[in-house]
Amino acid sequence: MKAKYYVCLALGTLFVTAGAKNPSVEKQQKKEKTTFQTSSQWKPETDVRSDVAIVYGVDDRKEMTFEQRVDSWRDHGYNVHFMTGIAWGGYQDYFTGKWDGINHLGEGQVTVKGDTIWHGKLTPYIVPTASFIKYMQEEKIKRVIDAGIDAIYLEEPEFWARAGYSSAFKEEWQKYYGFPWRAPDKSPENTYLSSKLKYHLYYNALNQVFTYAKAYGKSKGMNVRCYVPTHSLVNYSSWQIVSPEASLASLPCIDGYIAQVWTGTSREPTYFNGLRKERVFENAYLEYGSMESMTEPTGRKLFFLTDPIEDLPRDWADYKKNYQATFTAELLYPKISNYEVMPWPDRIYQGLYRTSANSQEKKTIPRFYSTQMQVMVNSLNQMPSSENKVNGSTGICVLMSNTLMFQRFPTHNGYEDPQLSNFYGQALPLLKRGIPVKTVHIENAAYAQTWKDVSLLIMSYSNMKPLDPEAHKHIADWVRKGGVLVYCGRDNDPFQSVQEWWNTNNNTFKAPSEHLFKELGLANPLKEGIYPVGKGKVCVIRKDPKELVLTPNEDQDFVDKIKTLYENNTGKGKLEFKNYFYLNRGPFEIISVMDENISKKPFVIKGKFIDLFDPKIPVLDEKQVLPNEQAFLFNISKVQNPSKPQVLAAAARIYNEVSGKHNYSFIAKSPVNTTNVMRVLLPFAPKKVTITDAKGIALTGTQNSWDKSSKTCFLSFENNPDGVRVAFSW
Repeated sequence: MKAKYYVCLALGTLFVTAGAKNPSVEKQQKKEKTTFQTSSQWKPETDVRSDVAIVYGVDDRKEMTFEQRVDSWRDHGYNVHFMTGIAWGGYQDYFTGKWDGINHLGEGQVTVKGDTIWHGKLTPYIVPTASFIKYMQEEKIKRVIDAGIDAIYLEEPEFWARAGYSSAFKEEWQKYYGFPWRAPDKSPENTYLSSKLKYHLYYNALNQVFTYAKAYGKSKGMNVRCYVPTHSLVNYSSWQIVSPEASLASLPCIDGYIAQVWTGTSREPTYFNGLRKERVFENAYLEYGSMESMTEPTGRKLFFLTDPIEDLPRDWADYKKNYQATFTAELLYPKISNYEVMPWPDRIYQGLYRTSANSQEKKTIPRFYSTQMQVMVNSLNQMPSSENKVNGSTGICVLMSNTLMFQRFPTHNGYEDPQLSNFYGQALPLLKRGIPVKTVHIENAAYAQTWKDVSLLIMSYSNMKPLDPEAHKHIADWVRKGGVLVYCGRDNDPFQSVQEWWNTNNNTFKAPSEHLFKELGLANPLKEGIYPVGKGKVCVIRKDPKELVLTPNEDQDFVDKIKTLYENNTGKGKLEFKNYFYLNRGPFEIISVMDENISKKPFVIKGKFIDLFDPKIPVLDEKQVLPNEQAFLFNISKVQNPSKPQVLAAAARIYNEVSGKHNYSFIAKSPVNTTNVMRVLLPFAPKKVTITDAKGIALTGTQNSWDKSSKTCFLSFENNPDGVRVAFSW
């Protein structure tokens, strides 16, 4: 994870079966549903209580070795996984020549001005050469597996679009293309070729390092799993970074991804209705969606990440508001139920940030926020996957390609795409009207699963290009079977004429869309209009999508066309416009209300709910959600087996539950210096409530109250990672 200006944080995850001290803990810790990453040893202040602790970095410290850091988490009942960066990291022994006697600082990524792009002191963003790959295999991965870790995460394979001028990159260019390097900024074709090489270099690096990891693990009788924590394609394209993204899922050595989406990525401003501003929820929704569509057809495992703070220093109220927005967005993908609940708990629990937007006073996380955050985090341990869908008109998707990253820097011939507006122009006009638009990756076109729920597909080649012609056959086949394709673009950007498959080897198409139209049986050049193809329809709009959002009210005609095509050709009924999204997942109700919408009405839901965004976790009969706000509720009426005593919500994780005819007890664990609140469903009002520490000593300063309407007991006390025992009798 990084701030926009190159401050990167890492996500690393490795899982090892911990030696649990009792059956309930052992059963609990064999799960790999929730994770967090840390570069530190276990501390009571950061005992997050997820299933997995991801230990970051292989370096030794003055006070302990890497192996001792790993053991510190295992000794407290965690599975332990491992993470480190693949494009940068604490690899000074490599860069300075300590490893092999050769100084490798010249292998950093370099800009046109000759400046190395640094990630830290003596830590450049690397051009992944053969020697660097060997170093990662022999010096890092081997040691990790020798430590008994069987899950490895290599995060953020990143090559900056503005780089490509180092001698190391020039050598890789000659090897890959067979002709001398060309300056990436001199022509659209050079830019495109440079990006393709950057894309390939990290594809190759991950393939080689992970293939080695699996083979070495197998030699030791271990099944090593390999994951890539990565920003979304939306974010990398916006931030002008090239990464292999979707192509990695085709590698047999890749087991899955972590979707690195958080406030820092999602607050990148976007254009809509002529206004450039932050749209954190909407951006996060599209980011998580692009990660899901990239992964789901391949069957790979996917963790969703969000972060209670972000890399850039702000105030606690800002963090809280945007955390709620990104957290809600991730929950609106009901098939994803694995989470990295936070990165870097040390900075979250112990970092100093501003107490308000207008103050320079800094303090550690306020109790109201840490309590709310822990309620949210612990809800993820019980968050079910679901076949439910976000309410609204479904089946509308936007086509994406990894080549979105190829055209972002520099600009050529005066053609601009401000804030990635050629992508957002296809999505935001619908999303802002309450349509749960999704994305489709062209790299996954060959998978039947890709097309399962797609009724209307919007696409453009104004900001991306197809890497091969095969995808067009699958798109054409889908249209002939009844799909509705909307192609939006003028096809006049400078990358249309780069030397690629559509204009070489006997192909003479002026633009890749001409090949697509030919596959559809349509004559070129194709003018704006609607054309029947088999059982489906093709609509051509001769505007670039950016035009729909850069100018106020310019998107109405586009939306009207989508409405007509959807209602007349998909068989899915009326296209529903609204200002909210709503999803039910088991007992959880997830709601987000749009601003910048014709409707200003709040969303109102009635029932018996626990408000999980309120650190007091009150019981509500009604919840109103205003525009530009979100809600996360526990629906008490949807509890399975309501006669059974159970914890419904808590700012701690629950262990060792024991139920009797007239009693119920459990142990609650969470980091020290935090306050636990919880609601416990009981068959009757308790006659006695006992709250004791791990030594059996009664806690002071506790609170409890009975809510007759919900049959829940509210408790509050100070958390302890050693455990607090709670016992009820009635």
